Amino acid sequence: MKTLILAAGYATRLYPLTKHFPKPLLEVGGKTILDRLVEAVDGIEQVNQHIVVTNATFHQHFEDWKAASGYKKDIVILNDGTTSNDNRLGAVRDILFAIEQLGINEDLLVLAGDNVVTFSFANFVRYAREKRTSCISCHEEPSLAALQKTGVLEADENMRAIAMHEKPENPPSHWAVPPFYYYKKEDLPLIQQAIDQGCGYDAPGNLAAWLCRKTEVYAWPINGERYDIGDMAAYEHAQEVFKEV
Repeated sequence: MKTLILAAGYATRLYPLTKHFPKPLLEVGGKTILDRLVEAVDGIEQVNQHIVVTNATFHQHFEDWKAASGYKKDIVILNDGTTSNDNRLGAVRDILFAIEQLGINEDLLVLAGDNVVTFSFANFVRYAREKRTSCISCHEEPSLAALQKTGVLEADENMRAIAMHEKPENPPSHWAVPPFYYYKKEDLPLIQQAIDQGCGYDAPGNLAAWLCRKTEVYAWPINGERYDIGDMAAYEHAQEVFKEV
């Protein structure tokens, strides 16, 4: 299986910090966000390669990062060819781009490149392999206001995903869905179908929400914390949390 890290965005909410520099390569606690993600998956036995999808504007930054890295698994940097927030492909089309460029025909662990976590994804991979289905991740979110700003899971008693609701006014549960997904190779051909049928392609959760309606998908409650570096306040908070780590 491969990991696919989505890092082709332009992080406009962090301007001017990210106007000429990619958000995943910002440092949190002395390590880049991207390094913290790769460290969390590099030791997973089943993973044979890490793929980072970026854009033409920041491509060289990631190549420089790769040249200085020393991870166990091979790293591939893909340039999706976009140059600005106005012509970006969007997360779902970047997933499809990577699959087509590399001819991927194996399970895929997809991670947003702007999150910092305190756990390994090994348990997520183990869970998905036990279920033998594509899987999404989730965590309990007590705040109604926060649930109204994110994807929310509707699941049965066995954590089989019934539906995902994007920014619902009346959330069906307290299960928020962070951008970490395990896609079985058998489901990868459905991505083009999802796009053809009008699946939103900007946010990665749109694909997971579409897939829940088409095939069996289970949800894994994350066993740690995650920090979404969405704006300057979130970035400063993460820096404070990890300043001594």
